[in-house]
Amino acid sequence: MLAFTFPGQGSQRPGMGRPWVGHDSWELVDEASDVAGRDVNALLLDADAEELKDTRNAQLTTFVSSLMVLDAVERLGIEPSFCAGHSLGEYTALTATGALSFEDGVRLVVERADAMHEAGMASPGTMAAVLGLDDDLVEVACRRADADVWVANFNAPGQVVIAGAPDAVATAGVHAKELGAKKIMPLQVSGAFHTPFMTAARERLRSAIALASPRDIEVPVVSNVDALAHANGEEWSSLLSAQLSSPVRWKHCLLTLAEAGVTGFVELGPGGVLTGMAKRTVDNARTISVATPEELDKLIEWVDASSPVATAQVEGEHLFAVERLVVSPSAGVFSPAPNIGVGTTINVGLVIGHVGDAEVRTPFAGIIQNYIAVEGERVTTHQPIAWLRTH
Repeated sequence: MLAFTFPGQGSQRPGMGRPWVGHDSWELVDEASDVAGRDVNALLLDADAEELKDTRNAQLTTFVSSLMVLDAVERLGIEPSFCAGHSLGEYTALTATGALSFEDGVRLVVERADAMHEAGMASPGTMAAVLGLDDDLVEVACRRADADVWVANFNAPGQVVIAGAPDAVATAGVHAKELGAKKIMPLQVSGAFHTPFMTAARERLRSAIALASPRDIEVPVVSNVDALAHANGEEWSSLLSAQLSSPVRWKHCLLTLAEAGVTGFVELGPGGVLTGMAKRTVDNARTISVATPEELDKLIEWVDASSPVATAQVEGEHLFAVERLVVSPSAGVFSPAPNIGVGTTINVGLVIGHVGDAEVRTPFAGIIQNYIAVEGERVTTHQPIAWLRTH
């Protein structure tokens, strides 16, 4: 089984959009700019490291970049059994699975970044990575500081992030070194994320999440808050709110995925940080990161190599090629065609639904396995509508 994972703030890089200019998936950038009221195009192409470090730019660009990669991967017909995202990446995972529409995802990320930026200004804080020390001892170091400092991220064995008031973080770092930490590495961030310093942002975001009304999903997303898989939309309203001031239990999320049978971890988006964490956390994990169009071919080979039945396919075909996605021809509200449901055999050109007034015609023949979009959902151009298995 495969899990798609999505990176959080800090993975952004200057010029990370350039390899995608001219690719069909670049259309998502223009759509995101319209929804956000921001020039995401310019941020992805021209912004320098200092401009991207701003929480409001870092979160939006990382979110859009990751979904752009996802869009390209979905065109290959590769789908996950589970999804998960690190901090901000959880919003990407929920958008990827349909719990949030693309527009709602963009709006929530913009609101979240603004709220976190303001909370960081009101309660100045910082973060630091503690390397080479057990989780329990990192927590001991924070308690010994006797000040406003907490564990913010359990990333991987021997890699924990602490956050809080600058002086308190420094003091906890000293105690961590005394307890055996190999290195304390300050992080270039504008606040103490995933701590009580974000309480004001949490209150502000709660109403925005309620307006988005996350939907039930078929591909579960493992939550940062409790490291459990959730498919119920109502549960995500409280989980997303709690996430802002709770530690990211990423190590535990990876272990949950492994226990559920996931053997392949595919990181989609800029960076590659989560791939390293998966290698450190899960024994014998197969990992790959995809950030550019050139890496899509590597993903195809990686997926084929992982399949024990790849040789059963017709020579020259990839295993994933027996499954196909039907995508939306435009943006609008989706309505399925009557009498075409799961198990229906369809021919090339059949209308399986409408997006607004536009017909959704399948370019493939096969058997409908399931609808990805639900009736009444607003979808974007190229958003997956249904998936089928070819004859």
